[in-house]
Amino acid sequence: MNSANTSRRTFLRGTIAGAAGLATLPTWAKPLGANGEVRVAVIGFKSRGSGHIGSLLKIPGVRLVALCDVDSEVMAKQVAALGKRETPIKVKQYKDFRECCADPDIDAVTIATPNHSHTLIALTAIANGKHVYVEKPVSHNMWEGRKLVDAAAIAEKKGLVVQHGMQRRSDLGWASAMEYIKSGQIGKTTLSRGINYKARKSIGKLDAPVPAKDVFAAGTFKGVDGKASQGELDYKLWSAPRPMLPVNRSQFHYDWHWQWAYGNGDIGNQGPHQLDVARWGLGNPSVLPKRVMSFGGRWGYDDDGETANNQMAFYDYAEGAPLLFDNRGLPMKDMNWAKGAEPVYRINGKTSAPRIGNVIHCEGGFVAESKAYDNDGKAIHKFENFQDGPDHMLNFINSVRAGKLTKDVLHVSHGYHAAALAQMANISYRLGKQISNDEVKERLSNSKAAQETFDHFVENLVANKIDMKAEMAQVGPWLDFDPVAEKFTGEFAEEANKLANGEYAAGFELPVIS
Repeated sequence: MNSANTSRRTFLRGTIAGAAGLATLPTWAKPLGANGEVRVAVIGFKSRGSGHIGSLLKIPGVRLVALCDVDSEVMAKQVAALGKRETPIKVKQYKDFRECCADPDIDAVTIATPNHSHTLIALTAIANGKHVYVEKPVSHNMWEGRKLVDAAAIAEKKGLVVQHGMQRRSDLGWASAMEYIKSGQIGKTTLSRGINYKARKSIGKLDAPVPAKDVFAAGTFKGVDGKASQGELDYKLWSAPRPMLPVNRSQFHYDWHWQWAYGNGDIGNQGPHQLDVARWGLGNPSVLPKRVMSFGGRWGYDDDGETANNQMAFYDYAEGAPLLFDNRGLPMKDMNWAKGAEPVYRINGKTSAPRIGNVIHCEGGFVAESKAYDNDGKAIHKFENFQDGPDHMLNFINSVRAGKLTKDVLHVSHGYHAAALAQMANISYRLGKQISNDEVKERLSNSKAAQETFDHFVENLVANKIDMKAEMAQVGPWLDFDPVAEKFTGEFAEEANKLANGEYAAGFELPVIS
């Protein structure tokens, strides 16, 4: 792999100095102007990052100058594809994100690596004076998420942009829906609901974990297509902030989502999109909820996954309506994985809710994706331009040129709140124990909507032949949270606050931005 020649002086300024402690931002970050060329590097593009590349190449005045990935096969395929374009594109190739972030010929980076390295790479890029677009979830744990928001505040004063990757914030349809809710035309908001019904099959079970080593040779793991990987993979760089643990999954890429050291389960994968919209529907509370409770389980198969495949979470804010998140990973019934066979939740027992989306319940009706309804399920208003935020990357580039965010909804703090909501729920779940369905309903006794949703949750499991007496839900405690100090309080505070932090391997500590 051809690595760009980066001077040792530049590399030390931004990376090693940052990892050791204090990183002072360069003073040369300036607005590029409305027509200024923006030189971008994409870090991590096995999956979502390939979409970044596609979006960037459509924006006039953007030049893709570098790619960074720890998998040589992923790199080779993308470089070859760029070389076959009508106008071939030649890029610098990096394996080490620290070298990429230190390259003075790069103005901005986009990050789509696994969750556990999002914040580390984002802070490293900021320390090197780069504009940053970081995919959801912007952080793997609550502690580092707050560090990222604090660093972004310092970066803003230097003319640097730090944006999250939740496209619906750039969607004109959802913006108009939020204005409609805010206007009170269907009354006061009573509940904000996020839904993710996305079938997730077993990831299989290895006979024994693969021992950790700095670099894995080609053929060690299967790809998403089930074929052996043809590339060499730098496991030390992939692990980055995490210690190099034995690998306990046959498909190296993607299935890390379901293992706690790297992923956050589906509530922290697809979930941040819907959690963000749910929070938006509550008027964007400036602080996190005052308490949370979550329960679920990994039902239907025994595999190497650790996270829940079915999970519900409930959040109470100090002011305003509560938030409910409902995640289902099993099919509608009989463990039948046919396409489109996920369960369907009916709002007020009538209207089909989106399988992946949001419902904002109000006194006089509800908003479900692109339409508003009365309480009888009659559509009363349709919102135009629902396109899932196609201009989200363009908004980032426009902000880079301006040297400041062009829209408040792009601020990385929204990404922090969405990620933290998922992480709070997982902390409750991980501290839970198995209890009966009757005991679960008792814990939900203050919310009729929560009890009704739980009944439907159980129906789905029973329809898949899950014996709830033999495989009871793992139910977390109600965790109290101080939204100002951003610390858990009360009976389970010590355990919860420990889970809110991460572990950082030597040489991959988070840079401290000054």
